[in-house]
Amino acid sequence: MAGLVLAGTGCMGTDREPADGLDKYYGQKPDWGSCAEFEGGDAIVESGFECARILVPLDYADPDGRTALIAISRRPADGDKVGSLLSNPGGPGAPGLGFLAAFAAHPIAERFDLIGVDVRGLGASTPKVVCSTEAEFQAQRGDLDNDFSPAGIAETEREHRDYIARCVERTGLDVLAHVGTAEVARDFDIIRAVLGDAKLNYFGGSYGSRLGSTLAEMFPDRIRAMVLDGGIDPAAPMIDPVSFSAGFQRAFEAYAADCATRADCPVGTDPAGATEALRALINPLVDRPAATTDPRGLRYPDALSALTNSLYSPLAWPGITEGLAELTRGRGDVLLAIADRMASAGIVERDLQAAVLCLEEPRVTDRAVAADLDRRTRAAAPIFDDGRATGQAPLDVCAFWPVPTATQPHTPEVAGLPPVVVVSTTGDPATPHPGGVALARALNATLITYEGVQHGVVGQGVACVDEPVLRYLVELTPPPADLRCTAAG
Repeated sequence: MAGLVLAGTGCMGTDREPADGLDKYYGQKPDWGSCAEFEGGDAIVESGFECARILVPLDYADPDGRTALIAISRRPADGDKVGSLLSNPGGPGAPGLGFLAAFAAHPIAERFDLIGVDVRGLGASTPKVVCSTEAEFQAQRGDLDNDFSPAGIAETEREHRDYIARCVERTGLDVLAHVGTAEVARDFDIIRAVLGDAKLNYFGGSYGSRLGSTLAEMFPDRIRAMVLDGGIDPAAPMIDPVSFSAGFQRAFEAYAADCATRADCPVGTDPAGATEALRALINPLVDRPAATTDPRGLRYPDALSALTNSLYSPLAWPGITEGLAELTRGRGDVLLAIADRMASAGIVERDLQAAVLCLEEPRVTDRAVAADLDRRTRAAAPIFDDGRATGQAPLDVCAFWPVPTATQPHTPEVAGLPPVVVVSTTGDPATPHPGGVALARALNATLITYEGVQHGVVGQGVACVDEPVLRYLVELTPPPADLRCTAAG
């Protein structure tokens, strides 16, 4: 079985490896084997990846206490190796073992061992954060949670408490308290060392940029190169309800403008009226699901999930058009199929995402603040307004989370950090462009701006982005200051 070998007490890497009982972790030798025995590993075997697990302390303040095993994957470099390229796909909670499989044919694979990581609490790593069974997750998909009457709010908050009780029972408070970004950053530093790299090469997307800014703050002298795509302002919440929703509103408006060029556009040929046309199509699903071949029918939450997830990239826009066109005829098979695909991915990351966000986001426990957030979110993103507002709103699950908050959003101190590259897309729906600009400023990084409407761009065939990123990773030559790229570039 692929696993690990503890190799004495020697440490690899820089002269400033931490002591305090961590030597045995830094001195490991990975025992590589087939990824087929790892959860989610089957899909990357043919791409040349092998897998192992790395031992880390669950609580870094107690290195002799309970431990965790972090699953990692590796595709050895095809050519003259620069080092290992560790990665994180975002989430928080997105599986990482196969994240770089798409880069197997990319020039990056010539010069770097590609390293994927299932962060602590996730996937093939143990222990896992588990709050819901698949059946419970699927049942929750049908829960509208849009009754904002006093009785409806009380019921939603009872469901939050029940969810938390399952998290505690199935995962344990000790694990829930130790899945934060700072601990993941320390895990990555151990992984860097056991891979034999004196300094870290890192590529992170979306939430992976928050992990990147955390690595930069904690280990500035152990970083060789870092590329952060879809950057998040480190001094702001990872998911601010208002700005996050507004990003998807803007993405929908970009979709609507593109759709309006065709006479058969299901939200009309006038982009100014597209939001109301959309609401007229999907809001009635609150009371009357659309007919589908599947006996479940298309319910409002699934329609919204299909729409939202299809706004991450213009490549998915045809699915929106097809699904909404079908909905004008009273059927919802296309949108339900999209929602099902998204749900199959969402069940993997939902529980860990909740645990991380509740540890690291500002908690809203004031009902007046919660109500104001609901009002502002509906105003910023009317595509998400179901028309059922009451001026009140439930507290979210984090208000009841059973462990104290950990690191909160802040501007990192990064003295001694080498040049870093941030890539940000002007129309990114999930991590809006101003956050990427703020991240670059906080890290004194070179910013590449991509003019487009999508979430993340590195490795997606835009030469103007990929070529300077590759040059930077290999040669440590930063891109030109304020580089701007378009799809044509």
